[in-house]
Amino acid sequence: MKKIFTITILALGLFFAAGAARAQTVTGSIGAVARGGSVRGTVTLSIPGGLHVNSNRPNSQYAIPTTVSVSAAGAKTGAVTYPRGRNRKFQFSEDTLNVYEGTVSFSFNLSVPANFKGSAVKVRAVVRFQACTNEVCYPPKTKDVTLTARIK
Repeated sequence: MKKIFTITILALGLFFAAGAARAQTVTGSIGAVARGGSVRGTVTLSIPGGLHVNSNRPNSQYAIPTTVSVSAAGAKTGAVTYPRGRNRKFQFSEDTLNVYEGTVSFSFNLSVPANFKGSAVKVRAVVRFQACTNEVCYPPKTKDVTLTARIK
């Protein structure tokens, strides 16, 4: 009995390690912006094949939605725009879930005050998501990236 329990624990560990090896990546970009002006920034979540993440509105109270927050010292960030997900039916749910697959981009505005001091604005983007296969969901993750907008 103890041997079966140990083998089961090891198998589960390998299963979750294999899922973690297919890591999602977070990147982004912001163009140059003039003092007193605004620019559109983008945060991109890349999801490997065979995985999906719940959208920002997954259609289930039990699914953890994808969220993106952005902040900048000395400048103002606008609300994040979330793309529509795709409704999909999975074995683990009777209802469809709204999910993101492949590469998904989230946009936001960055406004720089006219009296901004410095040659660049650093924007911190934090993405929280839950990746799943067609059979199982992994624990939620949070990834962050720092984007730089050059002041012209």
